[in-house]
Amino acid sequence: MATLRRIFGYTWRYPWRAVATLVLAAVCTLLVLVLPALSKEFTDEVIPKGQTERILPLALVGLGAIALRQVLFTLRTVSNNVFEQKVVHDLRTELYGKIQRLPLRWFDNQPTGDIMTRVASDVPAMERVIIEGLDQGLSGVLQFVVVFGYLLTQHAGLTLLTVAPLPVVALAVRIYQKRVEPRYKAASEAGSALNSLLHDNIAGIRQIKAYTVEPEELERFEGRSRDVQTAQLSVVKANAVIWPFVSLVAESGIVLTIAFAAWWICRGTATLGTLSAVLMSWGLLYDPVSRVNPLTQLFTAGIVAGKRVFAVLDQTDEANFAEGRRLEELRGAVRFEGVAFSYGGEVPTVAGVDVEAQPGQTIALVGPTGAGKSTLLNLLTRFYEPDSGRILLDGEPVSGMSKEWLRDRIGYVTQESFLFNASVRENLTVAKPGAEDEEIWAALESANAAEFVRRLPEGLETVTGERGTRLSGGERQRLSIARALLKNPPILLLDEATSAVDNETERLIQEALERLRADRTCFVIAHRLSTVEKADRIYVMERGRVVESGRHGELLADGGLYARLCAGGLKEEAAVSA
Repeated sequence: MATLRRIFGYTWRYPWRAVATLVLAAVCTLLVLVLPALSKEFTDEVIPKGQTERILPLALVGLGAIALRQVLFTLRTVSNNVFEQKVVHDLRTELYGKIQRLPLRWFDNQPTGDIMTRVASDVPAMERVIIEGLDQGLSGVLQFVVVFGYLLTQHAGLTLLTVAPLPVVALAVRIYQKRVEPRYKAASEAGSALNSLLHDNIAGIRQIKAYTVEPEELERFEGRSRDVQTAQLSVVKANAVIWPFVSLVAESGIVLTIAFAAWWICRGTATLGTLSAVLMSWGLLYDPVSRVNPLTQLFTAGIVAGKRVFAVLDQTDEANFAEGRRLEELRGAVRFEGVAFSYGGEVPTVAGVDVEAQPGQTIALVGPTGAGKSTLLNLLTRFYEPDSGRILLDGEPVSGMSKEWLRDRIGYVTQESFLFNASVRENLTVAKPGAEDEEIWAALESANAAEFVRRLPEGLETVTGERGTRLSGGERQRLSIARALLKNPPILLLDEATSAVDNETERLIQEALERLRADRTCFVIAHRLSTVEKADRIYVMERGRVVESGRHGELLADGGLYARLCAGGLKEEAAVSA
Protein backbone atom coordinates (compact mmCIF):
# COMPACT_ATOMS: atom_id res chain seq x y z
CA MET A 1 0.00 0.00 0.00
CA ALA A 2 2.90 2.38 0.71
CA THR A 3 4.16 1.86 -2.84
CA LEU A 4 0.68 2.39 -4.28
CA ARG A 5 0.19 5.59 -2.30
CA ARG A 6 3.52 6.86 -3.53
CA ILE A 7 2.68 6.00 -7.14
CA PHE A 8 -0.71 7.71 -6.96
CA GLY A 9 0.94 10.75 -5.40
CA TYR A 10 2.05 11.75 -8.89
CA THR A 11 -1.56 12.34 -9.94
CA TRP A 12 -1.90 15.34 -7.67
CA ARG A 13 0.63 17.27 -9.67
CA TYR A 14 -2.30 17.77 -12.05
CA PRO A 15 -5.28 18.16 -9.69
CA TRP A 16 -7.71 19.50 -12.28
CA ARG A 17 -7.09 16.57 -14.62
CA ALA A 18 -7.59 14.17 -11.72
CA VAL A 19 -10.84 15.93 -10.82
CA ALA A 20 -11.97 15.84 -14.47
CA THR A 21 -11.33 12.10 -14.53
CA LEU A 22 -13.43 11.64 -11.37
CA VAL A 23 -16.33 13.78 -12.61
CA LEU A 24 -16.48 12.15 -16.04
CA ALA A 25 -16.31 8.68 -14.45
CA ALA A 26 -19.13 9.55 -12.03
CA VAL A 27 -21.44 10.93 -14.74
CA CYS A 28 -20.81 7.95 -17.03
CA THR A 29 -21.58 5.64 -14.12
CA LEU A 30 -24.88 7.30 -13.33
CA LEU A 31 -25.94 6.99 -16.97
CA VAL A 32 -25.66 3.20 -16.86
CA LEU A 33 -28.76 3.09 -14.61
CA VAL A 34 -30.99 4.43 -17.38
CA LEU A 35 -31.31 1.11 -19.22
CA PRO A 36 -32.23 -1.07 -16.19
CA ALA A 37 -34.79 1.59 -15.15
CA LEU A 38 -36.27 1.61 -18.68
CA SER A 39 -36.41 -2.19 -18.71
CA LYS A 40 -38.38 -2.23 -15.46
CA GLU A 41 -40.73 0.50 -16.73
CA PHE A 42 -41.41 -1.36 -19.99
CA THR A 43 -41.97 -4.69 -18.19
CA ASP A 44 -44.13 -3.50 -15.29
CA GLU A 45 -46.01 -0.53 -16.81
CA VAL A 46 -45.84 -0.04 -20.59
CA ILE A 47 -46.43 -3.62 -21.73
CA PRO A 48 -49.05 -4.78 -19.16
CA LYS A 49 -51.05 -1.54 -19.44
CA GLY A 50 -50.67 -1.13 -23.20
CA GLN A 51 -49.13 2.36 -22.92
CA THR A 52 -47.99 2.49 -26.54
CA GLU A 53 -47.70 6.28 -26.48
CA ARG A 54 -44.80 6.00 -24.02
CA ILE A 55 -42.71 3.62 -26.12
CA LEU A 56 -41.09 6.23 -28.37
CA PRO A 57 -40.29 8.79 -25.60
CA LEU A 58 -38.76 6.10 -23.39
CA ALA A 59 -36.76 4.70 -26.31
CA LEU A 60 -35.46 8.20 -27.10
CA VAL A 61 -34.43 8.61 -23.46
CA GLY A 62 -32.47 5.34 -23.70
CA LEU A 63 -30.80 6.33 -26.96
CA GLY A 64 -29.95 9.78 -25.56
CA ALA A 65 -28.37 8.23 -22.47
CA ILE A 66 -26.30 5.88 -24.62
CA ALA A 67 -25.18 8.72 -26.93
CA LEU A 68 -24.28 11.02 -24.04
CA ARG A 69 -22.36 8.26 -22.34
CA GLN A 70 -20.30 7.63 -25.49
CA VAL A 71 -19.55 11.35 -25.89
CA LEU A 72 -18.41 11.54 -22.29
CA PHE A 73 -16.39 8.35 -22.79
CA THR A 74 -14.58 9.99 -25.71
CA LEU A 75 -13.81 13.07 -23.61
CA ARG A 76 -12.62 10.85 -20.79
CA THR A 77 -10.34 8.90 -23.12
CA VAL A 78 -8.72 12.06 -24.51
CA SER A 79 -8.36 13.61 -21.05
CA ASN A 80 -6.86 10.43 -19.60
CA ASN A 81 -4.35 10.09 -22.43
CA VAL A 82 -3.12 13.66 -21.93
CA PHE A 83 -3.01 13.00 -18.19
CA GLU A 84 -1.11 9.77 -18.82
CA GLN A 85 1.56 11.34 -21.01
CA LYS A 86 2.16 14.18 -18.56
CA VAL A 87 2.60 11.77 -15.66
CA VAL A 88 4.88 9.47 -17.68
CA HIS A 89 6.99 12.45 -18.73
CA ASP A 90 7.31 13.59 -15.12
CA LEU A 91 8.19 10.11 -13.88
CA ARG A 92 10.71 9.45 -16.63
CA THR A 93 12.34 12.87 -16.28
CA GLU A 94 12.53 12.61 -12.50
CA LEU A 95 14.14 9.17 -12.74
CA TYR A 96 16.66 10.26 -15.37
CA GLY A 97 17.47 13.40 -13.39
CA LYS A 98 18.06 11.24 -10.32
CA ILE A 99 20.32 8.87 -12.27
CA GLN A 100 22.44 11.82 -13.36
CA ARG A 101 22.86 12.93 -9.74
CA LEU A 102 24.05 9.55 -8.47
CA PRO A 103 27.73 8.93 -7.70
CA LEU A 104 29.88 6.84 -10.02
CA ARG A 105 30.16 4.08 -7.41
CA TRP A 106 26.46 3.34 -7.98
CA PHE A 107 27.05 2.92 -11.72
CA ASP A 108 30.01 0.62 -11.05
CA ASN A 109 27.60 -1.93 -9.58
CA GLN A 110 24.60 -1.36 -11.83
CA PRO A 111 24.34 -2.96 -15.30
CA THR A 112 23.49 -0.47 -18.03
CA GLY A 113 20.72 -2.71 -19.36
CA ASP A 114 19.06 -2.76 -15.94
CA ILE A 115 19.11 1.05 -15.77
CA MET A 116 17.59 1.24 -19.25
CA THR A 117 14.86 -1.23 -18.24
CA ARG A 118 13.88 0.90 -15.26
CA VAL A 119 13.55 4.01 -17.42
CA ALA A 120 12.01 2.43 -20.54
CA SER A 121 9.82 -0.36 -19.04
CA ASP A 122 9.28 0.16 -15.32
CA VAL A 123 8.10 3.77 -15.65
CA PRO A 124 5.32 2.88 -18.16
CA ALA A 125 4.30 -0.01 -15.87
CA MET A 126 3.93 2.47 -13.00
CA GLU A 127 2.01 4.85 -15.28
CA ARG A 128 -0.50 2.16 -16.16
CA VAL A 129 -1.25 1.73 -12.46
CA ILE A 130 -2.02 5.43 -12.18
CA ILE A 131 -4.11 5.83 -15.32
CA GLU A 132 -5.87 2.46 -15.35
CA GLY A 133 -6.31 2.66 -11.60
CA LEU A 134 -8.13 5.97 -11.94
CA ASP A 135 -10.01 5.18 -15.12
CA GLN A 136 -10.89 1.52 -14.69
CA GLY A 137 -10.50 0.99 -10.97
CA LEU A 138 -12.21 4.14 -9.74
CA SER A 139 -14.98 4.06 -12.34
CA GLY A 140 -15.49 0.39 -11.50
CA VAL A 141 -15.90 1.14 -7.79
CA LEU A 142 -18.30 3.98 -8.55
CA GLN A 143 -20.31 1.80 -10.91
CA PHE A 144 -20.52 -1.01 -8.38
CA VAL A 145 -21.67 1.31 -5.59
CA VAL A 146 -24.24 3.09 -7.76
CA VAL A 147 -25.70 -0.09 -9.25
CA PHE A 148 -25.68 -1.84 -5.87
CA GLY A 149 -27.58 1.11 -4.33
CA TYR A 150 -30.09 1.07 -7.18
CA LEU A 151 -30.69 -2.68 -6.78
CA LEU A 152 -31.28 -2.28 -3.05
CA THR A 153 -34.14 0.08 -3.87
CA GLN A 154 -35.65 -2.59 -6.15
CA HIS A 155 -35.36 -5.69 -3.98
CA ALA A 156 -32.98 -6.05 -1.04
CA GLY A 157 -33.15 -9.85 -0.93
CA LEU A 158 -32.27 -10.32 -4.62
CA THR A 159 -29.48 -7.76 -4.31
CA LEU A 160 -27.83 -9.52 -1.37
CA LEU A 161 -28.05 -12.87 -3.16
CA THR A 162 -26.43 -11.29 -6.22
CA VAL A 163 -23.38 -10.11 -4.26
CA ALA A 164 -23.15 -13.16 -1.96
CA PRO A 165 -20.13 -14.64 -3.83
CA LEU A 166 -18.05 -11.44 -3.57
CA PRO A 167 -16.36 -12.14 -0.18
CA VAL A 168 -15.00 -15.38 -1.64
CA VAL A 169 -13.79 -13.45 -4.70
CA ALA A 170 -12.07 -10.84 -2.52
CA LEU A 171 -10.32 -13.52 -0.45
CA ALA A 172 -9.14 -15.34 -3.60
CA VAL A 173 -7.79 -12.12 -5.12
CA ARG A 174 -5.93 -11.28 -1.90
CA ILE A 175 -4.29 -14.71 -1.77
CA TYR A 176 -3.40 -14.44 -5.46
CA GLN A 177 -1.81 -11.03 -5.07
CA LYS A 178 0.42 -12.12 -2.19
CA ARG A 179 1.62 -15.21 -4.02
CA VAL A 180 2.03 -13.78 -7.50
CA GLU A 181 4.05 -10.65 -6.64
CA PRO A 182 7.33 -12.61 -6.25
CA ARG A 183 6.66 -14.16 -9.67
CA TYR A 184 6.23 -10.72 -11.26
CA LYS A 185 9.43 -9.59 -9.55
CA ALA A 186 11.31 -12.61 -10.90
CA ALA A 187 9.94 -11.93 -14.40
CA SER A 188 10.99 -8.27 -14.21
CA GLU A 189 14.50 -9.15 -13.03
CA ALA A 190 14.87 -11.82 -15.72
CA GLY A 191 13.86 -9.29 -18.38
CA SER A 192 16.32 -6.78 -16.96
CA ALA A 193 19.14 -9.35 -17.07
CA LEU A 194 18.28 -10.15 -20.69
CA ASN A 195 18.40 -6.45 -21.59
CA SER A 196 21.76 -6.08 -19.84
CA LEU A 197 23.25 -8.94 -21.84
CA LEU A 198 21.79 -7.57 -25.07
CA HIS A 199 23.25 -4.12 -24.37
CA ASP A 200 26.70 -5.57 -23.60
CA ASN A 201 26.72 -7.75 -26.70
CA ILE A 202 25.67 -4.95 -29.03
CA ALA A 203 28.28 -2.62 -27.51
CA GLY A 204 30.90 -5.36 -27.83
CA ILE A 205 29.86 -6.74 -31.22
CA ARG A 206 33.31 -6.05 -32.69
CA GLN A 207 34.97 -8.11 -29.99
CA ILE A 208 32.45 -10.91 -30.48
CA LYS A 209 33.15 -11.00 -34.20
CA ALA A 210 36.92 -10.61 -33.74
CA TYR A 211 37.08 -13.66 -31.46
CA THR A 212 34.37 -15.58 -33.41
CA VAL A 213 32.38 -16.32 -30.27
CA GLU A 214 28.97 -15.80 -31.88
CA PRO A 215 27.79 -19.36 -31.01
CA GLU A 216 28.82 -18.97 -27.37
CA GLU A 217 27.13 -15.58 -27.07
CA LEU A 218 23.99 -16.93 -28.72
CA GLU A 219 23.96 -19.73 -26.15
CA ARG A 220 24.25 -17.17 -23.34
CA PHE A 221 21.42 -15.14 -24.85
CA GLU A 222 19.25 -18.24 -25.21
CA GLY A 223 19.86 -19.00 -21.54
CA ARG A 224 18.76 -15.56 -20.43
CA SER A 225 15.79 -15.67 -22.79
CA ARG A 226 14.83 -19.04 -21.35
CA ASP A 227 14.92 -17.52 -17.86
CA VAL A 228 12.47 -14.86 -19.03
CA GLN A 229 10.26 -17.54 -20.58
CA THR A 230 10.23 -19.57 -17.37
CA ALA A 231 9.44 -16.53 -15.21
CA GLN A 232 6.64 -15.35 -17.51
CA LEU A 233 5.10 -18.82 -17.68
CA SER A 234 5.08 -18.92 -13.89
CA VAL A 235 2.92 -15.80 -13.90
CA VAL A 236 0.67 -17.22 -16.63
CA LYS A 237 0.12 -20.44 -14.68
CA ALA A 238 -0.93 -18.50 -11.59
CA ASN A 239 -3.40 -16.48 -13.67
CA ALA A 240 -4.73 -19.61 -15.38
CA VAL A 241 -5.66 -21.13 -12.02
CA ILE A 242 -7.12 -18.19 -10.11
CA TRP A 243 -9.31 -16.41 -12.63
CA PRO A 244 -11.47 -19.32 -13.80
CA PHE A 245 -12.15 -19.99 -10.11
CA VAL A 246 -13.09 -16.33 -9.55
CA SER A 247 -15.43 -16.40 -12.57
CA LEU A 248 -17.04 -19.62 -11.33
CA VAL A 249 -17.77 -18.16 -7.91
CA ALA A 250 -18.94 -14.80 -9.27
CA GLU A 251 -21.29 -16.25 -11.88
CA SER A 252 -22.88 -18.56 -9.34
CA GLY A 253 -24.59 -15.45 -7.99
CA ILE A 254 -26.80 -15.15 -11.08
CA VAL A 255 -28.09 -18.70 -10.60
CA LEU A 256 -29.09 -17.92 -7.00
CA THR A 257 -30.68 -14.66 -8.13
CA ILE A 258 -32.87 -16.30 -10.82
CA ALA A 259 -33.91 -19.18 -8.56
CA PHE A 260 -34.96 -17.01 -5.62
CA ALA A 261 -36.52 -14.40 -7.92
CA ALA A 262 -38.77 -17.09 -9.40
CA TRP A 263 -39.81 -18.10 -5.86
CA TRP A 264 -40.60 -14.51 -4.80
CA ILE A 265 -42.46 -13.71 -8.03
CA CYS A 266 -44.63 -16.80 -7.55
CA ARG A 267 -45.36 -15.68 -3.99
CA GLY A 268 -46.15 -12.14 -5.16
CA THR A 269 -43.34 -10.39 -3.27
CA ALA A 270 -41.48 -9.44 -6.47
CA THR A 271 -42.46 -8.51 -10.01
CA LEU A 272 -41.25 -9.64 -13.39
CA GLY A 273 -40.05 -6.06 -13.98
CA THR A 274 -37.93 -6.25 -10.83
CA LEU A 275 -36.30 -9.45 -12.10
CA SER A 276 -35.75 -7.80 -15.50
CA ALA A 277 -34.05 -4.77 -13.88
CA VAL A 278 -31.94 -7.02 -11.63
CA LEU A 279 -30.85 -9.25 -14.50
CA MET A 280 -29.92 -6.25 -16.65
CA SER A 281 -28.10 -4.67 -13.71
CA TRP A 282 -26.24 -7.89 -12.92
CA GLY A 283 -23.93 -7.36 -15.87
CA LEU A 284 -23.35 -3.76 -14.78
CA LEU A 285 -22.73 -4.87 -11.20
CA TYR A 286 -20.27 -7.58 -12.14
CA ASP A 287 -18.57 -5.62 -14.91
CA PRO A 288 -16.24 -4.04 -12.30
CA VAL A 289 -15.66 -7.50 -10.84
CA SER A 290 -14.62 -8.75 -14.29
CA ARG A 291 -11.96 -6.01 -14.27
CA VAL A 292 -10.36 -7.49 -11.15
CA ASN A 293 -8.33 -9.93 -13.26
CA PRO A 294 -6.54 -7.44 -15.53
CA LEU A 295 -6.39 -4.75 -12.83
CA THR A 296 -4.85 -7.09 -10.28
CA GLN A 297 -2.20 -8.17 -12.78
CA LEU A 298 -1.61 -4.54 -13.73
CA PHE A 299 -1.36 -3.41 -10.11
CA THR A 300 0.96 -6.25 -9.17
CA ALA A 301 3.28 -5.56 -12.11
CA GLY A 302 3.08 -1.82 -11.37
CA ILE A 303 3.96 -2.29 -7.71
CA VAL A 304 7.01 -4.38 -8.64
CA ALA A 305 8.03 -1.73 -11.19
CA GLY A 306 7.38 1.03 -8.67
CA LYS A 307 9.64 -0.61 -6.10
CA ARG A 308 12.42 -0.83 -8.69
CA VAL A 309 12.00 2.82 -9.69
CA PHE A 310 11.75 4.05 -6.10
CA ALA A 311 14.85 2.03 -5.23
CA VAL A 312 16.71 4.39 -7.57
CA LEU A 313 14.87 7.55 -6.53
CA ASP A 314 15.65 6.79 -2.88
CA GLN A 315 19.39 6.57 -3.48
CA THR A 316 21.49 9.32 -1.91
CA ASP A 317 22.51 12.03 -4.35
CA GLU A 318 26.14 12.69 -5.11
CA ALA A 319 27.31 14.89 -2.24
CA ASN A 320 28.49 18.47 -2.83
CA PHE A 321 27.36 18.57 -6.43
CA ALA A 322 25.85 22.06 -6.56
CA GLU A 323 26.44 23.10 -2.98
CA GLY A 324 29.92 23.67 -1.57
CA ARG A 325 32.74 26.20 -1.73
CA ARG A 326 33.57 28.00 -4.97
CA LEU A 327 36.91 29.77 -5.18
CA GLU A 328 36.73 33.32 -6.47
CA GLU A 329 39.88 32.81 -8.55
CA LEU A 330 41.50 29.52 -9.52
CA ARG A 331 45.26 29.53 -10.08
CA GLY A 332 45.57 25.75 -10.58
CA ALA A 333 47.89 24.64 -7.78
CA VAL A 334 47.15 20.95 -7.00
CA ARG A 335 48.51 18.82 -4.18
CA PHE A 336 47.81 15.20 -3.21
CA GLU A 337 48.72 14.57 0.45
CA GLY A 338 48.88 10.95 1.61
CA VAL A 339 45.95 9.97 -0.62
CA ALA A 340 44.72 6.37 -0.40
CA PHE A 341 41.78 4.83 -2.23
CA SER A 342 40.28 1.45 -3.09
CA TYR A 343 37.47 0.64 -5.52
CA GLY A 344 36.25 -1.97 -3.08
CA GLY A 345 38.97 -4.60 -2.97
CA GLU A 346 41.19 -5.40 -0.02
CA VAL A 347 44.30 -4.06 -1.76
CA PRO A 348 44.20 -0.25 -2.20
CA THR A 349 44.46 1.08 -5.74
CA VAL A 350 46.54 4.02 -4.49
CA ALA A 351 48.17 4.22 -1.06
CA GLY A 352 49.88 7.20 0.56
CA VAL A 353 50.37 9.16 -2.68
CA ASP A 354 51.97 12.61 -2.58
CA VAL A 355 51.89 14.57 -5.84
CA GLU A 356 52.20 18.31 -6.34
CA ALA A 357 51.66 20.61 -9.33
CA GLN A 358 52.28 24.33 -9.36
CA PRO A 359 50.06 26.59 -11.48
CA GLY A 360 50.90 26.19 -15.17
CA GLN A 361 53.05 23.08 -14.70
CA THR A 362 52.73 19.89 -16.72
CA ILE A 363 52.86 16.80 -14.53
CA ALA A 364 53.41 13.39 -16.13
CA LEU A 365 52.26 10.17 -14.48
CA VAL A 366 53.91 7.00 -15.73
CA GLY A 367 54.14 3.44 -14.56
CA PRO A 368 52.97 -0.10 -15.29
CA THR A 369 49.33 -0.89 -15.96
CA GLY A 370 47.29 -0.84 -12.75
CA ALA A 371 49.69 1.50 -10.95
CA GLY A 372 46.84 3.89 -10.07
CA LYS A 373 47.49 6.76 -12.49
CA SER A 374 43.95 7.13 -13.85
CA THR A 375 42.60 6.77 -10.31
CA LEU A 376 44.42 9.94 -9.26
CA LEU A 377 42.66 11.87 -12.03
CA ASN A 378 39.31 10.38 -10.99
CA LEU A 379 39.97 11.53 -7.44
CA LEU A 380 40.94 15.04 -8.54
CA THR A 381 37.62 15.42 -10.42
CA ARG A 382 35.84 13.93 -7.38
CA PHE A 383 34.34 11.11 -9.38
CA TYR A 384 35.40 9.18 -6.29
CA GLU A 385 36.41 10.32 -2.81
CA PRO A 386 39.72 9.31 -1.14
CA ASP A 387 39.52 6.79 1.68
CA SER A 388 42.20 8.80 3.50
CA GLY A 389 44.47 11.75 2.86
CA ARG A 390 43.35 14.89 1.10
CA ILE A 391 43.58 16.75 -2.19
CA LEU A 392 44.17 20.50 -2.15
CA LEU A 393 43.36 23.01 -4.87
CA ASP A 394 45.05 26.37 -4.36
CA GLY A 395 45.55 25.29 -0.76
CA GLU A 396 41.86 24.48 -0.17
CA PRO A 397 40.59 20.90 0.31
CA VAL A 398 38.51 19.85 -2.71
CA SER A 399 36.35 17.70 -0.42
CA GLY A 400 34.26 20.74 0.52
CA MET A 401 34.06 22.26 -2.94
CA SER A 402 31.10 22.14 -5.28
CA LYS A 403 31.65 19.30 -7.73
CA GLU A 404 29.75 21.18 -10.41
CA TRP A 405 32.07 24.19 -10.01
CA LEU A 406 35.19 22.01 -9.81
CA ARG A 407 34.44 19.90 -12.89
CA ASP A 408 33.50 22.98 -14.87
CA ARG A 409 37.11 24.11 -14.43
CA ILE A 410 38.70 20.82 -15.45
CA GLY A 411 39.09 19.54 -19.00
CA TYR A 412 39.30 15.74 -18.98
CA VAL A 413 40.26 13.61 -21.98
CA THR A 414 39.85 9.98 -20.96
CA GLN A 415 41.49 6.84 -22.35
CA GLU A 416 38.27 5.99 -24.20
CA SER A 417 37.47 8.80 -26.61
CA PHE A 418 33.72 8.69 -26.13
CA LEU A 419 31.51 10.50 -28.63
CA PHE A 420 27.73 10.76 -28.53
CA ASN A 421 25.59 9.66 -31.44
CA ALA A 422 25.21 13.26 -32.55
CA SER A 423 26.83 15.79 -34.86
CA VAL A 424 30.45 16.90 -34.51
CA ARG A 425 29.18 20.30 -33.41
CA GLU A 426 26.93 18.80 -30.71
CA ASN A 427 29.77 16.61 -29.45
CA LEU A 428 32.05 19.62 -29.11
CA THR A 429 29.55 22.05 -27.59
CA VAL A 430 29.00 19.64 -24.71
CA ALA A 431 32.06 21.42 -23.31
CA LYS A 432 30.74 24.90 -24.05
CA PRO A 433 27.06 25.21 -24.97
CA GLY A 434 26.42 28.01 -27.42
CA ALA A 435 30.02 28.20 -28.61
CA GLU A 436 30.50 30.19 -31.83
CA ASP A 437 31.87 28.57 -34.98
CA GLU A 438 35.10 30.56 -34.65
CA GLU A 439 35.73 29.06 -31.21
CA ILE A 440 34.90 25.55 -32.42
CA TRP A 441 37.25 25.76 -35.40
CA ALA A 442 40.00 27.25 -33.21
CA ALA A 443 39.75 24.26 -30.87
CA LEU A 444 39.76 21.87 -33.84
CA GLU A 445 42.84 23.58 -35.25
CA SER A 446 44.62 23.30 -31.90
CA ALA A 447 43.81 19.58 -31.74
CA ASN A 448 44.85 19.09 -35.39
CA ALA A 449 41.31 17.96 -36.18
CA ALA A 450 40.12 20.79 -38.43
CA GLU A 451 41.40 19.25 -41.65
CA PHE A 452 39.57 15.94 -41.34
CA VAL A 453 36.37 17.64 -40.09
CA ARG A 454 36.32 19.80 -43.23
CA ARG A 455 36.53 16.62 -45.30
CA LEU A 456 33.50 15.07 -43.61
CA PRO A 457 30.33 14.98 -45.78
CA GLU A 458 28.50 17.59 -43.72
CA GLY A 459 31.37 19.16 -41.84
CA LEU A 460 30.39 20.13 -38.30
CA GLU A 461 26.90 18.73 -38.85
CA THR A 462 28.17 15.20 -39.65
CA VAL A 463 26.77 12.62 -37.21
CA THR A 464 29.62 10.64 -35.65
CA GLY A 465 27.62 7.46 -35.01
CA GLU A 466 27.11 5.60 -31.76
CA ARG A 467 30.26 6.00 -29.64
CA GLY A 468 31.83 7.69 -32.68
CA THR A 469 31.97 4.51 -34.77
CA ARG A 470 31.89 6.44 -38.08
CA LEU A 471 35.29 7.93 -37.30
CA SER A 472 38.70 6.35 -36.86
CA GLY A 473 40.25 5.98 -33.41
CA GLY A 474 42.64 8.85 -34.03
CA GLU A 475 39.85 11.11 -35.27
CA ARG A 476 37.74 10.35 -32.20
CA GLN A 477 40.67 11.11 -29.95
CA ARG A 478 41.40 14.43 -31.64
CA LEU A 479 37.75 15.46 -31.31
CA SER A 480 37.91 14.58 -27.61
CA ILE A 481 40.99 16.78 -27.25
CA ALA A 482 39.27 19.58 -29.18
CA ARG A 483 36.29 19.29 -26.84
CA ALA A 484 38.55 19.75 -23.83
CA LEU A 485 40.35 22.68 -25.45
CA LEU A 486 37.04 24.36 -26.35
CA LYS A 487 36.21 24.29 -22.68
CA ASN A 488 39.48 26.21 -22.06
CA PRO A 489 39.76 25.12 -18.42
CA PRO A 490 42.46 26.14 -15.90
CA ILE A 491 43.27 22.44 -15.32
CA LEU A 492 43.67 19.90 -18.11
CA LEU A 493 43.74 16.13 -17.59
CA LEU A 494 45.01 13.96 -20.44
CA ASP A 495 44.68 10.23 -19.81
CA GLU A 496 46.73 8.74 -22.67
CA ALA A 497 45.12 11.38 -24.89
CA THR A 498 47.51 10.82 -27.81
CA SER A 499 47.66 7.04 -27.68
CA ALA A 500 45.57 6.50 -30.82
CA VAL A 501 47.29 8.96 -33.17
CA ASP A 502 50.31 8.50 -35.35
CA ASN A 503 53.67 10.07 -34.57
CA GLU A 504 53.22 13.09 -36.85
CA THR A 505 49.73 13.87 -35.54
CA GLU A 506 50.93 13.36 -31.99
CA ARG A 507 53.75 15.85 -32.60
CA LEU A 508 51.34 18.47 -33.88
CA ILE A 509 49.02 17.96 -30.92
CA GLN A 510 51.96 18.27 -28.53
CA GLU A 511 52.91 21.55 -30.14
CA ALA A 512 49.39 22.84 -29.56
CA LEU A 513 49.40 21.63 -25.95
CA GLU A 514 52.77 23.28 -25.35
CA ARG A 515 51.33 26.61 -26.49
CA LEU A 516 48.42 26.19 -24.10
CA ARG A 517 50.09 24.73 -21.03
CA ALA A 518 51.54 28.06 -19.88
CA ASP A 519 48.00 29.09 -18.99
CA ARG A 520 46.88 25.91 -17.28
CA THR A 521 47.94 23.06 -15.04
CA CYS A 522 48.22 19.79 -16.94
CA PHE A 523 48.24 16.21 -15.70
CA VAL A 524 49.34 13.80 -18.41
CA ILE A 525 49.25 10.03 -18.26
CA ALA A 526 51.89 9.28 -20.86
CA HIS A 527 51.83 6.77 -23.65
CA ARG A 528 54.82 8.12 -25.56
CA LEU A 529 58.23 9.04 -24.27
CA SER A 530 58.17 12.33 -26.20
CA THR A 531 55.18 13.39 -24.07
CA VAL A 532 56.92 12.56 -20.82
CA GLU A 533 60.32 14.10 -21.30
CA LYS A 534 58.98 17.65 -21.69
CA ALA A 535 56.97 17.54 -18.46
CA ASP A 536 57.91 19.89 -15.63
CA ARG A 537 57.86 16.92 -13.26
CA ILE A 538 57.41 13.19 -13.69
CA TYR A 539 55.88 10.92 -11.05
CA VAL A 540 56.59 7.22 -11.50
CA MET A 541 53.98 4.95 -9.92
CA GLU A 542 54.01 1.26 -9.12
CA ARG A 543 51.39 -0.74 -7.22
CA GLY A 544 49.54 2.38 -6.13
CA ARG A 545 52.56 4.27 -4.81
CA VAL A 546 54.89 6.95 -6.10
CA VAL A 547 58.29 5.31 -6.29
CA GLU A 548 60.19 8.05 -8.14
CA SER A 549 59.74 11.69 -9.07
CA GLY A 550 61.80 14.28 -10.91
CA ARG A 551 62.58 15.54 -14.39
CA HIS A 552 63.31 13.30 -17.33
CA GLY A 553 67.11 13.60 -17.20
CA GLU A 554 67.25 13.15 -13.42
CA LEU A 555 65.20 9.99 -13.48
CA LEU A 556 67.19 8.50 -16.33
CA ALA A 557 70.37 9.14 -14.36
CA ASP A 558 68.93 7.44 -11.28
CA GLY A 559 68.57 4.17 -13.24
CA GLY A 560 65.36 3.15 -11.51
CA LEU A 561 61.94 2.06 -12.80
CA TYR A 562 61.60 5.06 -15.08
CA ALA A 563 64.91 4.29 -16.77
CA ARG A 564 63.84 0.68 -17.25
CA LEU A 565 60.51 1.77 -18.75
CA CYS A 566 62.33 4.06 -21.16
CA ALA A 567 64.77 1.31 -22.09
CA GLY A 568 61.86 -1.01 -22.78
CA GLY A 569 60.20 1.71 -24.87
CA LEU A 570 62.67 1.27 -27.77
CA LYS A 571 64.18 4.74 -27.92
CA GLU A 572 62.55 8.09 -28.09
CA GLU A 573 59.20 7.50 -29.82
CA ALA A 574 58.36 4.15 -28.33
CA ALA A 575 55.60 3.67 -25.83
CA VAL A 576 56.09 3.99 -22.11
CA SER A 577 53.86 1.45 -20.40
CA ALA A 578 51.01 3.34 -18.80
